[in-house]
This record gives sequence, structure tokens and C-alpha cells, in this order.
Amino acid sequence: MNNAALIRPGWTPATIALMIIGFMLFWPLGFAMLAYILWGDRLEGFKQDVNRKTDSFCGAFRRNKRSAHFGRAPFGTGNAAFDEWRDKELERLEEERRKLDEMRAEFEDYANELRRAKDREEFDRFMAERNAVSKKPSGTVPDVNEDQQ
Repeated sequence: MNNAALIRPGWTPATIALMIIGFMLFWPLGFAMLAYILWGDRLEGFKQDVNRKTDSFCGAFRRNKRSAHFGRAPFGTGNAAFDEWRDKELERLEEERRKLDEMRAEFEDYANELRRAKDREEFDRFMAERNAVSKKPSGTVPDVNEDQQ
């Protein structure tokens, strides 16, 4: 995925144009775009929090639903051996899903750290260039030999 997306949170020409068009067409669209520009970088964390809370909320219903059938899984087949095997497989799959979710979260943290390091490097480079320009006296005459090299 390209990190230099055209429509990303921030004051880019594309987002400003979309905000203006949104206000012209239907004012709530303009406000929605303004909110995205201002707080869009927080959406990833918000989505992750909502997904995590929704999964835990729905998981509680699934656990309670199984216990409500007096030891039998819902929609049981009547074959105890098959129902036990299915329950064990479902538990194994849930454990795999938890592991995958943990790995995904670790990767997202890693990718965020890489983005943060890249941003820090770009900012440091900008500040170094800015400081180098500001240290150079503005009233000096450039050396002719420097231009010919």
C-alpha cells in the first residue's frame, strides 16, 4: 500500500477540495470531510477499539449461549462424539484467531513505529536544512569559485 495516498487525514489539496465541494453540495458532507481532516488519523485506533469491544461483547453471548443448552452445544447433532470433536475444533480455531489477532496487532504497532521513525527522520532532515540556511549570512556575496565547481 502506498503511504502517500491522495485522500489522507491532513490538509492536502485533495481533502481541501473535497471539503469545499462537500459544503457546496450538502453542508453535512463538508463537516464530515473537515472532521476527517482534523481527526482522521485517530480512526485506525478507534476502529480497532470498536472491533475489540464488539468481539468481546459478542463472544460473551456465544459463551452464554452454549451453557444455556445444558451441556450440549446449540444445534447439536445428537451424536455426542461428533459434538465433542466439533467443540474441540471450534476452541482450537478460536485460539488460532486469538493468535492471529495478536500477530496483527503486533504488526500494526511495528508499522506505526516505522511510520513514526520515517516522520522523525524527515522532520530532522528539514530542521537541519532549515538551520543550515538560517546560519548562512544573508548579506554575503557568493564565492565565484563555488559556483564553477
